[in-house]
Amino acid sequence: MSPQPPGVPGPPGAPTAHAPLSADDPREIGGYRLHARLGAGGMGVVYLAHTPGGRPIALKAVRDEFAADPEFRRRFAHEVASARSIHGLFTAQVVDSGVDAPTPWLATAYVPGLSLQEVVRRHGPLPVRTVLLLVAGIAEALQAIHWAGVVHRDLKPANVLIAEDGPRVIDFGIARAADATGLTGTGLRIGTAAYMAPEQARGLAVTPATDVFALGALAAYVAGGVLAFGDGPESAALYRVVHEAPDLSRVPHDLHELLGRCLAKRPEDRPDPAELITAARAHPVMGARPEFTEGWLPRGVSSELAGRDGAPEPAPGPGPGSGPGPGPGSGPGPGPGGHAPTHAQPTLAAASAASAASAEPATGPEPRRTRRGRGGRRRGAGAALVVAAVLLVSVGGAAYYFLDRRGDPARDPSGSSDSADSSDTSHQPHTPSPRPSSKPSSPAPSSEGAYVPDYTDAELTAPDPDYEFDLSAGKVVPAETADWYLERTDTEFVLSDDSDAFVAAGYVLSPADCVRGIETEPVTELPFDDLADERPFCVRSPDGKSVVIARLVEAVPGEGPVTVVMSRHNQGG
Repeated sequence: MSPQPPGVPGPPGAPTAHAPLSADDPREIGGYRLHARLGAGGMGVVYLAHTPGGRPIALKAVRDEFAADPEFRRRFAHEVASARSIHGLFTAQVVDSGVDAPTPWLATAYVPGLSLQEVVRRHGPLPVRTVLLLVAGIAEALQAIHWAGVVHRDLKPANVLIAEDGPRVIDFGIARAADATGLTGTGLRIGTAAYMAPEQARGLAVTPATDVFALGALAAYVAGGVLAFGDGPESAALYRVVHEAPDLSRVPHDLHELLGRCLAKRPEDRPDPAELITAARAHPVMGARPEFTEGWLPRGVSSELAGRDGAPEPAPGPGPGSGPGPGPGSGPGPGPGGHAPTHAQPTLAAASAASAASAEPATGPEPRRTRRGRGGRRRGAGAALVVAAVLLVSVGGAAYYFLDRRGDPARDPSGSSDSADSSDTSHQPHTPSPRPSSKPSSPAPSSEGAYVPDYTDAELTAPDPDYEFDLSAGKVVPAETADWYLERTDTEFVLSDDSDAFVAAGYVLSPADCVRGIETEPVTELPFDDLADERPFCVRSPDGKSVVIARLVEAVPGEGPVTVVMSRHNQGG
């Protein structure tokens, strides 16, 4: 199952919150009380729940489209039965399921930690020794998965959670159930292009070697910070997977041989998980103790994990429809937990979100700082307040790294991508209403077609309003540090002074469309509601020589993380 990316958690040590249940969410499934929404993906919604004895679990409810498909139900029951026989130390244990329920569901042990995707996004590429330990741990997880007769099919950084004692692989095998239905031909992607093996990309039979290829692509990303087969449109990434050699130029040379073997085009040329474990343990950088002992993670990552060492508490008092229910009274459960973690693709663990519903109504909105001497337009309930306490709290925030996408001539120069998934936000799309600009328009470029790409499809997350998007550099920076920026509040984007913007009516936007739109239908406000469903919008620089085309991937309610994908285009000549 490939869920959507929710954003990143708050600063290390900050309390972790979850998105509250909406009016449409059930309050109980299979006898388990639901307490929060953790995320959603192509196959369903994931909730935080607790066993009758109080142990936290992640409960995944299948989408109605799949629930109505008899072939999916048959496959789902088979895959769940196989998954329950997987007991690897580096996997998240399946603890219960409801394969015959009106809405099929699956419950797994709650895993406190961050997804590997978020670790790299926030802390950058990991050291060689850390990568080798991860390869060995994930390979051991694959051994347990394959021993049960299951092929993961969607191994990627978002499906690997990082705990203090090593990785945990999640979502194993469930993708096969959806793969067999007719729904996969209607826009739902099973598997992730950047990590698919050539045989999987070509629609051929998958084997355990398919997961080894994905592990090689995962390790290359973790070690180098970029995708081995590039990003951009899914079709372009799949072509490179099948026909081109991986780009390991940013991967340390010490890893090239091992990862090159994993990424062999022919399945029979790849090592099996046992060989990977042996090779990783024998690598010279591993030292005398190739184990997940203290120091296996960089200090910044381990410090963040250490700040999340308390179990999530059940919501006080009985909720609507909660009741005691017939939930299981025993069975394996999650170990002593941390605060609910955040995952780029949360399927078996928690997403970070600001829980506005948990705040006391009488306290009012928390004051937020405004720009100092920059003339930025901050709106909302706290727009006029400048409170030093908020600034002091923000000093403890972590540095957030952006995913530096590699350039590729095969990419669409408009910066659009047909591989983007819809995000799990609470916003409903509606057509944006253009608002006339109160300032003179920036000069139009002399030629609409004379734009060349700069950075392309940079996926960036501003964790809270103390960070903004630097449009010139294509990265997230502390607020009030960029000259050409896109500020984020809890409800909208705020443009830098003398910038122009345009929101597309459809879902394709080129630099030429951007310029025409700004000249005919400029907007000065960019509410998140107007940008739902990843509707593209663009921002033109004050000098009129550059445009950034962007899509809002997710905006967590309250002052939670905001994730965008953006591409910059510069006027040539």
